[in-house]
Amino acid sequence: MSLLNGASLAGVPTPPQQVQFTQTVPRHLVHRAALSEVFVTDLRVVGDNEFLVGAQWPRRHSFLGPRTRTSHDPMLFVECCRQAGLLVSHCVLDVPLNFHIMSHSKTFAVKAEGFRTTDRPVDVVLHVSHRDVRRRGKSLTATMDFDCYRDGLHIASSSERWSSVSSATYRRLRGDHFAATPFQAEKLPTVDPALVGRERPEDVLLAETPLRNVWALQFDPDHPVLFDHPVDHVPGMVMLEGVRQAALVMVGDPRALPVRSEFDFASYVEFDEPCLIIADEDPPAREGTRVVSVTLQQDGSTVATGMMEMLLP
Repeated sequence: MSLLNGASLAGVPTPPQQVQFTQTVPRHLVHRAALSEVFVTDLRVVGDNEFLVGAQWPRRHSFLGPRTRTSHDPMLFVECCRQAGLLVSHCVLDVPLNFHIMSHSKTFAVKAEGFRTTDRPVDVVLHVSHRDVRRRGKSLTATMDFDCYRDGLHIASSSERWSSVSSATYRRLRGDHFAATPFQAEKLPTVDPALVGRERPEDVLLAETPLRNVWALQFDPDHPVLFDHPVDHVPGMVMLEGVRQAALVMVGDPRALPVRSEFDFASYVEFDEPCLIIADEDPPAREGTRVVSVTLQQDGSTVATGMMEMLLP
């Protein structure tokens, strides 16, 4: 059963457990302002705690890859999981649309061969389930698990722990930062775009510091993808992209792909203070990869910790 308009998005009955790719879901269900930034296409219930979400990866995207001519960007999969989680939370778990959703941890692992590019967009299916659900009134905390299938083959997995709060609670939590805007951020010079596989300076999120393997998170507040809609803190996907770029500099190859990551988020990253990305290299987990551990610090406090495993070309 589709939860969108009572049928498939195209309005055409389909067999159970089959998702549609004919059009994207309504943008407000995945917290996007631009239609071009919506990648998920359908939602179907296949069990008490099992859902299928369709998604389409475009041949080209202005920011989310492909990173090479032969591979889609794994961060596109991460964004699809973010959107699928929001879709399930609103349509299945009854999280009100005006509630704020906060991420506490995020992991992902991908099989690079499943991200090959072709001469057309790629349709993928996300199998979504949730666990450890805790409710307090309309507020909710849960862990969502995602498994990604392409042409019936499993190519990636992800997990995220998150919670939702009402607008009133969120306002109290944010205090003086509730009305913050990205324009409070200090403008700093970024690293050479070529070092992080980018062509445009506005796509670079690392600023140089005097310290070795330490960068300041830098962003363009007018970026149409990273700041698709107004926010009062640095989005989690911006933080992950900054980490990915730091890992690219560490491994010394802008073509490297992030194939595994684990992150815990301790607090919000604010706009009015520099956020430092402190990187170190760990022993490789597998042949052909390198592992970079990262700590994000702001105003002397750790705001996030994690690791990213990079596959070398």
